Amino acid sequence: MPKKKKAKKVKKVKKSKLQKKVKLVQKTADKKNTISSPDEKPEIKKIKKQATEKRIYNLKDFVVYPKHGVGKITAIEKAKIGEIDIQFYKILVEKEKLTLTVPINQQSKLRPIASINQINKCVSILKTKPKIKRTMWSRRAQEYDQKINSGKIYELAEVVKDLNKNTDIIADQSYSERQLFEKAYERLKSEFEAVLKVSPEEVQKKMDKALGRVNISENAE
Repeated sequence: MPKKKKAKKVKKVKKSKLQKKVKLVQKTADKKNTISSPDEKPEIKKIKKQATEKRIYNLKDFVVYPKHGVGKITAIEKAKIGEIDIQFYKILVEKEKLTLTVPINQQSKLRPIASINQINKCVSILKTKPKIKRTMWSRRAQEYDQKINSGKIYELAEVVKDLNKNTDIIADQSYSERQLFEKAYERLKSEFEAVLKVSPEEVQKKMDKALGRVNISENAE
């Protein structure tokens, strides 16, 4: 008799578990039916405004675009592409006679011009001895080019310092060396001009003095 009673209890437990599973299946089915009912349509939101970062630049501000150097914001304009309103900066890079169009939501590509303290640190870098690696020129040239286009002012100063030969004799520099030096020198010079607000001649004297190129600038005059 006790064995039969135990068997009956097991059967009851199995039934109750089955009933719970059936209820759960019914609930999930009811939820699916309510979501997928034809009366309730999903709400579609149209993006009508451009996603923007915090705006930090104003008209006539100087900014640095890594691949082109120092530029001046000449206009802040609006345009509509489809349903999206876009704001963008017009930036004039005077040294390259180039006008860039940069959307405001992509302003992370820009950086503000250096501070006076950063310019002074650059002068200190220019005064130090050049570091020349014993690697192939093609490899070094690639590294110098990456530093020039990084937009980082200290790296730019390092390129100018490392490629400076303290001479204007063309034979002392290869064509590609001279090109990279002049590119880096002009980029750094244009930022010095924008920060210090002095003439290009004054900036050149300051940089050449730090590089030990005083005699060269005097001879050029």
